Amino acid sequence: MKEIKTDILVIGGGPAGLSAAAEASSMGAHVMIAESGLRLGGQLVKQTHKFFGSKDEYAGTRGYRIADILLGEIDRAGEGVSVLTNTTVTGYYPEDHAFIAMKGEESCFRITAKKTVVATGAQERIIPFPNNDLPGVYGAGAVQTLMNVYGVTPGRRVLMVGAGNIGLIVSYQLLQSGVEVAAVLEAAPMIGGYWVHAAKIRRLGTPILLRHSIKEATGGTVVDGAVIVELDDNFSPTNAERRIECDVICLAVGLSPTTEILFQAGCEMRYIPQLCGHVPERDRAMRTSNPDFWAAGDASGIEEASAAMVEGRIAGFCAAHSLGLPVDMKRLDEYWARLDSLRAGEAGTKIRSGIGRVLRESWED
Repeated sequence: MKEIKTDILVIGGGPAGLSAAAEASSMGAHVMIAESGLRLGGQLVKQTHKFFGSKDEYAGTRGYRIADILLGEIDRAGEGVSVLTNTTVTGYYPEDHAFIAMKGEESCFRITAKKTVVATGAQERIIPFPNNDLPGVYGAGAVQTLMNVYGVTPGRRVLMVGAGNIGLIVSYQLLQSGVEVAAVLEAAPMIGGYWVHAAKIRRLGTPILLRHSIKEATGGTVVDGAVIVELDDNFSPTNAERRIECDVICLAVGLSPTTEILFQAGCEMRYIPQLCGHVPERDRAMRTSNPDFWAAGDASGIEEASAAMVEGRIAGFCAAHSLGLPVDMKRLDEYWARLDSLRAGEAGTKIRSGIGRVLRESWED
């Protein structure tokens, strides 16, 4: 079997992975990015909204433009970064210190790396309800891909399930493209996303129905509507239900970290609800209990892309440092200051709580 060797393998070519690769290569490490998609950029290439944060995190810049900035860094690295797209890292074998990867569906090969940054992102959650397998039921990521990558609107009238940032942002993008959003449902008694996103869609006449969820999809061969139901204080359905006509049901009900490789590498993992699933314990270098593995971005806990990029910088920086390359350790403090700023305030309370449960001062204690 063909084998490819590299100093640092970055699994995932989204915001965290690109940032890690750019950082590590700038310090002299040879980096290989393995990305399962057909192009680099991850979720950034689908995001047309402007980012918050600070100048360092590209505040005021649209997501797909940020992808271009990071890809520019990768291009300038030249031979310092090798890119494998349409390549899925299917497993890690600790006894051989090797990964098995598939390019497309035909080529299978091994990758060995001195150090690895796992930036595998997240998977969309799906909720069960009758007829959720009908054509017309989508995850929010699929809707973003159709619209913002391929220029295809998914339908004429959409019911959005979930009022977190993803649900609110995708609803606004649908409205911008001329698609009617019948309503946004949210099971909780309050909106989970930023109010600025909610205000945009409310101004355009889309109702946000709190304490509501979907009961079932309707239709014969495709979706033609949905039955929605009001929830009580225990999130149990009441007798208050009604039908909404729509040809698309879009599910934006959360993400789960993609961490299979970290489990296979023997990293110490913990289930942290505030971070939306099983995530690795890590130190301030983003290094896991396996000294050759770092984690960054949604694979280390679900946050905004701004935080993922900073975590990627930290992971790439520290992975390169572990190879013995000369570094200025002041940069690590600067990155943490930026990360702490992104997590400050009331909005970051949940994230700070979750991070506090998995952050280790050292691996010797």
